Amino acid sequence: MNEYKKVIPGFGIREGKAAALWGADCCENDVLALSRYYGDSGADELFLYDLSETDEDHERSIGLIKEIARTADVPIITGGRVRRLEDVKKYLYAGAKAVFLNVDVDENVDLMKEASDRFGDDKIYAWLPDFTWLERTAEYSQLGASVMILGCVCPSEAEIARLEEKEETFILSSDCPDAAVFSSMMASGRVSGVIGSMTGKSPSCMELKQQLKKNGIAVDTFESVVAWEDFKLNSDGLIPVIVQDYRTSEVLMMAYMNQEAFEATLHSGLMTYFSRSRQSLWLKGETSGHYQYVKSLSLDCDNDTLLAKVNQIGAACHTGARSCFFQTLVKKEYQETNPLKVFEDVFAIILDRKENPKEGSYTNYLFDKGIDKILKKLGEEATEIVIAAKNPDPEEVKYEISDFLYHMMVLMADKGVTWEDITRELANR
Repeated sequence: MNEYKKVIPGFGIREGKAAALWGADCCENDVLALSRYYGDSGADELFLYDLSETDEDHERSIGLIKEIARTADVPIITGGRVRRLEDVKKYLYAGAKAVFLNVDVDENVDLMKEASDRFGDDKIYAWLPDFTWLERTAEYSQLGASVMILGCVCPSEAEIARLEEKEETFILSSDCPDAAVFSSMMASGRVSGVIGSMTGKSPSCMELKQQLKKNGIAVDTFESVVAWEDFKLNSDGLIPVIVQDYRTSEVLMMAYMNQEAFEATLHSGLMTYFSRSRQSLWLKGETSGHYQYVKSLSLDCDNDTLLAKVNQIGAACHTGARSCFFQTLVKKEYQETNPLKVFEDVFAIILDRKENPKEGSYTNYLFDKGIDKILKKLGEEATEIVIAAKNPDPEEVKYEISDFLYHMMVLMADKGVTWEDITRELANR
């Protein structure tokens, strides 16, 4: 069992929009916006039930799940429209952490062993519509389902007590994000988390987890390993905070915190500062909507400066600029050698050529000739790498790999694949 109990917002996807699984309708239909909000506000995982009824809508749901996996930065459990093994593969390749199979559908039960053998039992969960299926959990576990999701909402104390007789791991369901309800379910040693039908943006997952924490439930919240008393503050009792984008490491701004601001930041997961001009707390984004969601906080070697890595919504600067550091004072020309930055810069040029063709451009020549020409060149360059690798001099290999990567990026641009997609896929392996 996991040390922390997981808070898992859940909703359905139908016709490209969010749909409540139980209870009230979603007040936010934008699937991507809702998913990003939950990911930023402290969700441990996200539960997405594909409610599509047609193949066309199913493909649209797969596309949305892929986009959510790319932007929401939270593990995804999904399923709902599984007819064959290929459907399980599509969900996983879209970026899902795990796929649930509905035990009420005979074909899904028949697929369990094949799916777990193919993708690993950690990728396959079983969806139990109600407690009548509880007697067969050992069978589902033997077939390869690693977690049992009970779809009936808010089970009774007696039903929850029955789980203690089991050896499997369970995720339960609730039709409302109520801390008392979640606490009663999470108290069971067999329950690893609760899916909540979150129909809106209040309370946030972090707020709910803070309430659960007060109720004695072990949940994943921000807790500093160094006490405020051990920080070295300036003469005003403040500590400077340097803020970076957690994805790109771009420096966004610098501000100050007092103890109250620091504790508010840990409690909410939202960057909160002390305004020296107003002499009061300042929740970044409270007025503009440009919130900063905490990803990490680090203390420097002298204990006198904080480094915050955040997910920045909108602009960090009050001028509307992405970063406050946009005024270049002096600069010496240099060659960028950061690998990802180089890849992104070259890829950006390729994308620009695709959108704004330039006469005489080799890149545009490849796009004009189409996918077959791009693939032919990619194959040729791959062969050149193999030949060059037989040469003891590594210079030729570097040259051929560079050619290959360029043509690969042309293919990526043609197929709508980004470096972020690639790096995320590698990170998930």
